[in-house]
Parts: sequence; C-alpha cells; structure tokens
Amino acid sequence: MKFKKIETSIKDLIIIEPQIFEDTRGFFLESYNYNDFKELGVENIFVQDNHSKSLRGVLRGLHFQKGKHSQAKLVRVLKGAVLDIAIDLRENSETFGKYFAVELNEKNKKMFFIPKGFAHGFLTLEDNTEFFYKCDNFYNPQSEAGIIWDDSDLNIDWNFEKYNIDESELIISEKDKKNISFKEYKKINNIK
Repeated sequence: MKFKKIETSIKDLIIIEPQIFEDTRGFFLESYNYNDFKELGVENIFVQDNHSKSLRGVLRGLHFQKGKHSQAKLVRVLKGAVLDIAIDLRENSETFGKYFAVELNEKNKKMFFIPKGFAHGFLTLEDNTEFFYKCDNFYNPQSEAGIIWDDSDLNIDWNFEKYNIDESELIISEKDKKNISFKEYKKINNIK
C-alpha cells in the first residue's frame, strides 16, 4: 500500500501517510493517486490546487466555503511546519463544533484530508513554510466565510507555548481578524 490511513477522533477526517523511498540522493513519494485514495475512502475529484508561503507565526483561518461551493481539501506541507486545525461544522454530526489538530511538516510528510463541512486553518511554525492543498470545488468569493481563530466556545489549543510562539506577535490578515464567532455562525444558520 502506497498510503497509510490514520483515523482521527472526528468521523471522515483522516491523516494520510505516504510511502517514502529514501536513499543517498534524497527521497521520492507519490503524493496523490486517485485509485489508491479511493481505497482509503477518499473519492473526491480535485479540481484546484493552492500553494501558500508564510512566515513563522502566520495564522490563517478558520476558513470555509458555504453551500454548493463547499470544498473538501487534501492538505500538506512542502517546506517548514504548521499546526493544522479542522473544525466540524456538519450540523448533524456527533462532533459538531469539535476540532482536531495535527502537526504537518516537511519531515513527516503527512497529509490531512478535510471533508466538506469543516472550517480549516493553520499556524505556521517555521519561516518560509510552504503549504499546498488540493480542493474538490472551485473557490467562490461570494461563498467565502470564516470563524475567528480564538473563539471562546471552540477553545482551540494552538499550542503557542509548545511551539514558543508569542500570541501577541501572531501575523493575521485584516480579513481573518473580522471572522465571526461560532455563536454567530450558529445563529446565522439557525443551529441550536
């Protein structure tokens, strides 16, 4: 098997470890193969790839696309490291409002599959971190939404102390600073 599937505490949210071939020249890995991923339960057809580069301490998210423009994502780090966060926004899910965190980095080469119905964000742990992700739907600016990263109800542990990052020095876009609270998200969507 080229890929190892690791279940998380949230249904359908999985970590994928690729088989890595290393020698004195470097390494080789297959990062995606539709047939192999289908065997793991990931049958999504990816239509858009995104690639970002960030300084240490950049916090992006928590983003999602609404309605028919929602996206499943397959994320990984090409260079550097991130703490990656996914929040279950599927209203009928037993884990609605719960989050899962995983460290993705250039050494472990793990991938994280985030199905539709999740908010997603990450904190970069090293300078010049390159983050790459595949999406199964095209980006639509009118369907873009976000939940604030430090929402008190979600109570996400960003592990600032572990990673020696000072919260006061986080680099967050003005747009992400205006994301709504989880309470507001539930109110807008008539969720109790």
